[in-house]
Amino acid sequence: MSPAGAAAAGTGGGLAGFALFAAALAAAGLPIYMHAPRHFAEVHGVGLAALGLALAALRLVDVVQDPVLAWLAARLRARRGVAVAVAGGAMAAAMAGLFAVTPPVAPLAWFALTLAVLFTGFSFLTITFYAAGVEQGRSLGPGGHVRLAGWRETGALAGITLAAVAPAVLARLTAEPHAAFAAGFAVLVAAALVAMRRHWAVPAAPVDGVAGGFRVVLGDPVARRLLAIAFLNAAPLAVTSTLFLFFVESRLGLPGWEGPLLVVFFVAAAAAVPGWARLSARFGPRRVLMAGMTLSVAAFAFALALGPGDLLPFALICLASGAALGADMTLLPALFAARLEQIAPEAAQGFGLWSFVTKATLALAAATVLPALGLAGFVAGVPANPAGALLLLTLLYAGLPCALKLLALALMAATQPAES
Repeated sequence: MSPAGAAAAGTGGGLAGFALFAAALAAAGLPIYMHAPRHFAEVHGVGLAALGLALAALRLVDVVQDPVLAWLAARLRARRGVAVAVAGGAMAAAMAGLFAVTPPVAPLAWFALTLAVLFTGFSFLTITFYAAGVEQGRSLGPGGHVRLAGWRETGALAGITLAAVAPAVLARLTAEPHAAFAAGFAVLVAAALVAMRRHWAVPAAPVDGVAGGFRVVLGDPVARRLLAIAFLNAAPLAVTSTLFLFFVESRLGLPGWEGPLLVVFFVAAAAAVPGWARLSARFGPRRVLMAGMTLSVAAFAFALALGPGDLLPFALICLASGAALGADMTLLPALFAARLEQIAPEAAQGFGLWSFVTKATLALAAATVLPALGLAGFVAGVPANPAGALLLLTLLYAGLPCALKLLALALMAATQPAES
């Protein structure tokens, strides 16, 4: 990194660019698993099981795609600004195709095609962005990875919040809320590209070192454990995000409250990030992360007992689980970045593996919970569903995340990563 680049990275303005870019990426990630299946189920009449299997099949492409995109990101290091702009434009166009265009072919096929483009752009940008973050975090000195992660993940949470509630808010303002959402997303991407335009000069891993970097990461026991923890720890969020709209509408009987409850959840996460970062500086990221994971388990255990009309208890659960998410999103990536710096400073493209395991959780959630609900007789948007289907919805939404989080917590307790 040039001295000027290091200085820029150390300023709030430089890190604010990371926050804005993270917001744009996050708006194209998790919220799509919340809005797209519901949109195509209710507007285009596509079954939940078919949508879930399509999402899972698309994510299987990442088994090959992420390593290839990591190699491509390093190959294009001299023209990363152009490559990032092309990927950002493709992502915005795919979002418009998904929500603002009447499918010119069978709706399920159009769903798969537009999401394939969206996911590819998202993957390339995520790998490039997090690879740049490893170098930037190093330039900030001790605690730099946690500091950068605080800015980046706060931005990501703001993007998730904005994208999660935007369709519900826009529905009060326009007859085409999803089309307006796609237009707003394009504006956000453009702003993020401008904000990060000077940061792509951070050196990427050498072209010949990318495959070697993957081998180094996978050959390191601590890095492997952190990747496994990332998978287990992200899976509960993938499950709850996939089912959130259905749970609020059909299990709690609170249609119309989805947006405000999402705001509570994600704003709590964003507000908690500075506190988790301060606790991390005092007690260490690993111990603080485990405390956050424990809070998440406790919150979702209470969700098992909820029923129709339980608005206030669920709002409190959203508050607690959102605060716990702030720890997950900030501290675990920081631990992984610090480990990468230790074992292979040139292997920042190891975040291609991180990208894959975290996205795989969304694929697994879509491939299992949506078809399971469909087989149990659950139908989105109807006034009443079978009691057995609603019970399964509760167990999947609250019970399964508790079990997965406990596994992640046990693995973290047995892992001693480097902390930065």
